[in-house]
Amino acid sequence: MRVLGIEGTAWAASAAYYDTATDEVSIETDAYLPESGGIHPREAAEHMREAIPAVVEATLNEADGPIDAVAFSRGPGLGPCLRIAGTAARALAGSLDVPLVGVNHMLAHAEIGRHRSGFASPVCLNASGANAHVLGYTNGRYRILGETTDTGVGNALDKFTRHVGWSHPGGPKIERAAEDGEYVDLPYVVTGMDFSFSGIMSAAKAAVDEDIPVEDVCFSLQETVFGMLTEVAERALSLTRSSELVLGGGVGQNARLREMLTTMCEERGAEFFAPEAHFLRDNAGMIAVLGAKMAVAGDTIEIADSRVDSGFRPDDVPVTWRENSGGREAIEERQNDETRQTGSVDAYQGAEATVEIAGDHVVKRRRSKAYRHPKLDERLRRDRIVQEARLTSAARREGVPTPVVHDVDTHEAALTLERVGECDLREIVEPGDGGHDATTATTRGEREVRTVAGHLATLHAAGFVHGDPTTRNVRVSSSSASGGGDEGNDDMGDELTYLIDFGLGYHTDSIEDYAMDCHVFERSLDGTAAVPDPLRAAFEEGYGETGNPDVLDRLREIEGRGRYQ
Repeated sequence: MRVLGIEGTAWAASAAYYDTATDEVSIETDAYLPESGGIHPREAAEHMREAIPAVVEATLNEADGPIDAVAFSRGPGLGPCLRIAGTAARALAGSLDVPLVGVNHMLAHAEIGRHRSGFASPVCLNASGANAHVLGYTNGRYRILGETTDTGVGNALDKFTRHVGWSHPGGPKIERAAEDGEYVDLPYVVTGMDFSFSGIMSAAKAAVDEDIPVEDVCFSLQETVFGMLTEVAERALSLTRSSELVLGGGVGQNARLREMLTTMCEERGAEFFAPEAHFLRDNAGMIAVLGAKMAVAGDTIEIADSRVDSGFRPDDVPVTWRENSGGREAIEERQNDETRQTGSVDAYQGAEATVEIAGDHVVKRRRSKAYRHPKLDERLRRDRIVQEARLTSAARREGVPTPVVHDVDTHEAALTLERVGECDLREIVEPGDGGHDATTATTRGEREVRTVAGHLATLHAAGFVHGDPTTRNVRVSSSSASGGGDEGNDDMGDELTYLIDFGLGYHTDSIEDYAMDCHVFERSLDGTAAVPDPLRAAFEEGYGETGNPDVLDRLREIEGRGRYQ
């Protein structure tokens, strides 16, 4: 199959020719570069109007044979630019009388990495101008495991460089300046697998205004921002038990980011792949490659139904072009790999820590991360181990089942805790086969997520959040998993559902923070559960019974903000 792809989401007017028989891609791109400031939508659209016909014509001239389908970036992106690219694609498909394929731009970033790497089912970190998120594939759909809560990573960096008077794009200029910099502290904001850049950028601007050398600020921006992205990528690998990571997006061209991700994956025994630079930045090649897969699967659209969508989210797309993956057998194999990495069946490696089990005690050591700057790493490990000890005990005082904290070693960043539960909630709700089918997982899971909802409501009423309430940070006893419950059990016995790992928690009276706590938990259900929708419904029903209804209202608002614009 021969496919012509058209990309026009923001700055890159691009067309590409892809032949599935040879797996060769040729790309023509005419980039819009503003004279000052960031991207101006009107100017970008004017550039698209002039450049799209030229790059399409050049690509057609290079094509070795007839075109079998036309693919275009349907979104997300700037509306005026998307409409011009979409109009060109419709006109070309109509004139050639071939099928039209509407491609999600962010899924194209993920799929080109999977295609070029040959990985089976990797986690994808997308780091581009207007977007930043972590994707994992399960049950016929890509799930957003974590994302920015404010702005895309590239746009955030550009805001800083505009403040210091540098031209667009800012990322490469930060990378060059960072070569001569030294580390200074900046805010580090990770909530579960979500992250925020606005506070970091405000602090970076203030630091420059206070005469801290711009090279030092640039160095620290990279260490902080890319450290956050690498951390959430590792959390996603741990949550999904994946051993493959691919990188997408223009910010992925940064050498320091790729270095961090490579180091992290080497430490975990995972594989990492970053596509060539011309596939990382916005390009029509990835649109053509994914468009070909969709066309082969029959996933085409009628011209009348091909309206663009500037807020087109990757988790809105039913995946028709690849087989489902991740059954019980595959999950158990990944779990065995995860355990073997520590060299003992009585220990396992998580995202942030190594956990060793000795009788009724657990020793949790927050490992030093080679990818992080030593000063940042020391601060995070120390602060998180102290916070985990404090909030684990505080939650227990509020009646929420948690492990008893026996010892805290801040020098070694280690905790000795009571061993609780028989398995993670993740192991109950995951897809499986045989005796562990989706129906059984859902029935058991609904009971447990209701209990988790009540626990989180209790924490929020007491004025703090868990910070990372994922299905991996809920421990379930065998009796609870098989039908027992913790109703009316005041002595925290064997039938309880426990919350663990409070290292990202903090005290707050913000409805937004409480809603984000719930959002993180529901996101983890999306990424690990066989059938997440009824579990989400059970969770919200359970929270509504005891929690503040304003939190659920804010949760709806968070979900509807539309990060991808």
